[in-house]
Amino acid sequence: MYICLLTLVLLHAPAAFVAQNATGILVGKDHCVCEVLLPDSSFPAKRVGALEDETVRLSNRVEDEMQKLEEQDIRLDTYFERIINLTKRVEHLEKLRPEGLIEINFDLLKKEIKELEMYVTAMRAKPNANSAQVESLYKEVKNISKTVGQLETLDKNNVLKAKREMESLKKRLVDCEKNNKPKAPVTVPLGSCQHQGLARVSKPNLLQLNWKGSAYKSGAWGKDAAWNTTKKSLYWVAPLNTDGRVLESLRIYPSLFDLQMYRNAMDLPLSVLIKNKWNHTFAGQGGGMVVHNNNLYYNCYNSRDLCRVSLTSGVYQRKPLSSASFNNHFSYSGTMFQDIDFASDEKGLWVLYTTDESVGNIVVGKVNVATFTVDKSWTTTQYKPGASNAFMICGVLYVTRSLGPKMEEIFYMFDTKTGKEGRLSIMMEKMAEKVHSLSYNSNERKLYMYSEGYLIHYDVALKP
Repeated sequence: MYICLLTLVLLHAPAAFVAQNATGILVGKDHCVCEVLLPDSSFPAKRVGALEDETVRLSNRVEDEMQKLEEQDIRLDTYFERIINLTKRVEHLEKLRPEGLIEINFDLLKKEIKELEMYVTAMRAKPNANSAQVESLYKEVKNISKTVGQLETLDKNNVLKAKREMESLKKRLVDCEKNNKPKAPVTVPLGSCQHQGLARVSKPNLLQLNWKGSAYKSGAWGKDAAWNTTKKSLYWVAPLNTDGRVLESLRIYPSLFDLQMYRNAMDLPLSVLIKNKWNHTFAGQGGGMVVHNNNLYYNCYNSRDLCRVSLTSGVYQRKPLSSASFNNHFSYSGTMFQDIDFASDEKGLWVLYTTDESVGNIVVGKVNVATFTVDKSWTTTQYKPGASNAFMICGVLYVTRSLGPKMEEIFYMFDTKTGKEGRLSIMMEKMAEKVHSLSYNSNERKLYMYSEGYLIHYDVALKP
């Protein structure tokens, strides 16, 4: 057995040398072999781990830098494409004559060049940029910017030319407007009958519920409808009893504001209570009443007589209407006891009724207000129960019918001047299904409707 001297360098202790004796075996004449077991703590595991972490970080940085280079190459390709496009556009401009530059949008070109300059300048400042490509881009952008500036300067004279042409064009347009000035729309003066008849009706305008309440569904309302009346601001409301027949009183308001506020009203009784019993001698029936020259005209209760009462004095008058049907014999569809229906227009007072001889067709009668008689009448071919209501404008009868709960149609007309009748189709929207009265006012050119207890009005347009 021999003794071997071993010198070991321990890696985990920097620059440390350790000398130890060990037992060995002689092999051959001059070789000594011995076994040495080194402990685990001699291997530098911590430094190897740190080396691995550093390797990962370096790998990530390399990948990031490679990605940035790829993105930069993509941006460079994009900028090159934009510069090529701009170059082609500028070359095209250079070939134009000066007068051809008038319509060129130099502001848009300059904006694009400015953006490219900003991008290229930012890239020049980056340390990892491809300097050769960036410098090439920068020079091309500067050259294009200079060329566009020169072209814009060249265009200044053409701008003056364009301005002169624009001033000339403006003058020609002004002259053209003077020669072809559109004519103002022709309107028909109020009270005039020089027109081609009814053109259209506006949408309904709801005012309010009648003063007696929602249970009083039938009745009439409006203003003094006589043309050029002295009572143009006066309003009246006449609800029938809940039976839809009897008119016992009406209420008069001095203005629209008073009507809306239900104030300053004057009641005019038509029925009188005598010994605990109502006397209907001067009461009315149906919703066919109208106020004309401060007088209420209506159908006398339970008769074919015509009644009128002065709103000022309260004096009553009545006259029979010969052969007229009454007591709901031929009323409009949808409303009761309107066999006799008064109407007022630019030409005076009218009464619309039926007779047994007309077999329910509407008869138009012209009322002489001085004698309170019907001087002349015209029999139409329109069956009254086939209509929902009617009104007069300038001596022409217009008849309506229901097309459903929300729509009414003016479908028939009869001209008392010519004796000719005709068909038409003018739509009227409704707030409720039934039309209990409908009358025209020539002073305002409006229609007044009483429907299911509500006060509604429409504007009317005439054909010039």
